[in-house]
Amino acid sequence: MKYLKLLTLLAFISVNLNAQKSYLENNNPENDVYVIKNVNVIPMTENNKVIENATVVIHNKKIQSINDFIPTNAITIDGTGKWLIPGLIDMHVHNLADGPYISYPTRGPAIHFDTQNFMTLYVANGVTTVFELSARAEHIGQRNEIIRGDVIGPKIALAALIDGNNANMTATTPYDGRQTVRLAKGEGYEFIKVYSQLNKETFKAIIDEAEKQKMKVVGHIPNKFKNNTEEAIVPHFGLVAHAEEFSKQTDILTYEEAERFAKMCKKNDTWLIPNLSNLVSIAKQARSLDSVQNLESFKYVHPLMQSKWLVSNQYNQGTNAERIAYFDELVDFHIKIVKAFKKEGVHLLAGTDAGTSGIVWGFSLHNELKLLTEAGLKNEEALASATRLAAEWLEIDDKIGTIETGKFADLVLLDKNPLENINNTSKISGVFVNGKWLDKSTINTMLTKLAKWNNDNKGKYNWKEVIKKIRDNK
Repeated sequence: MKYLKLLTLLAFISVNLNAQKSYLENNNPENDVYVIKNVNVIPMTENNKVIENATVVIHNKKIQSINDFIPTNAITIDGTGKWLIPGLIDMHVHNLADGPYISYPTRGPAIHFDTQNFMTLYVANGVTTVFELSARAEHIGQRNEIIRGDVIGPKIALAALIDGNNANMTATTPYDGRQTVRLAKGEGYEFIKVYSQLNKETFKAIIDEAEKQKMKVVGHIPNKFKNNTEEAIVPHFGLVAHAEEFSKQTDILTYEEAERFAKMCKKNDTWLIPNLSNLVSIAKQARSLDSVQNLESFKYVHPLMQSKWLVSNQYNQGTNAERIAYFDELVDFHIKIVKAFKKEGVHLLAGTDAGTSGIVWGFSLHNELKLLTEAGLKNEEALASATRLAAEWLEIDDKIGTIETGKFADLVLLDKNPLENINNTSKISGVFVNGKWLDKSTINTMLTKLAKWNNDNKGKYNWKEVIKKIRDNK
């Protein structure tokens, strides 16, 4: 009798747990079914044939169908006259995260940031994937917050930075380089970033070990290779993080020199992030910091970084006419690099160095796409650099980067056609980020709230005072 009562009780619990699970699933926004009707789809596949007046169904965070059966319980989004593109990918960012850690055990970080406030910058701009090129444990934590659903934010790929000095991960010998790569893999980073102060032998050992560990390599061309750049462009060094890496390798800033670098990279299948917006911004800051504080997006930047960009701006300090002329020359050379690399068929990816002074997360990618087209890319090529090709290099092109059935619903609904005018990537009507729909009203509310918080808390953050406290271990 007791055994039968126990079975009955267990059955009752099971039924109720299943009912609760069903209730939670049915009331989870991630399980909502969405239908975008009458929308012009720019799939960004290789043939990229626009699908006009299409019907796109989204369910369980994925694109369920295009021009197929429409579920009866769907939430309808009117796409009439609008354009749907894949979520944008910024291939070079530096995200704000808690830190640094100082003073004594258990003290914790000196500065805390609200992860949602920060990630709002990306999702508001249709940036649904980012490549963090100086990853720390805190960035893994941020990604976990997003995956758990505590924060609405982009997918984050993580590269551990290894340098010859002053880095979280430092290596000065080939043995140290190999060990550091193994350590980075063990800690959960997916990519390796090589940096400027590595010596030649350590640089090559890092790349060799990364290949053994099946970790792709992105980064700088170390300074030691100047005038011998071809020695650095070795197999498995798959992506250069700036066009600036080539201008640092030579004193000859001509198209012929850009062409020489392009042929090197083409032969080695090394891709490039031109990062044009970085030097353009630096050149402006060398003239005046008005270029920073007058940015329309400046109000969305955390007040600590607002202060840093203005009171401790390395590009404006000690500036002079000669320095400004040099920056202008670099800007011009980087345009030559884009033209030469395009001619040679080297793949170009969109990245902004977001987080450096004057480069505002999320907003900067639209500026980068504009600069790429001004440098000679067609609108479609610029879009590919921030969608399909970026996903391909990250090796997640089976999941994102194009609009196809079965892929994750990372999508941007635009009011105007970006194939006609690349500036239209910023004319955002709404964003799907990991299957969650944010309409324009929601995005505006998020941005307004963020700007208000920043303004209300300006007095609490002064860069020089914060640095002094850190140095004094307070």
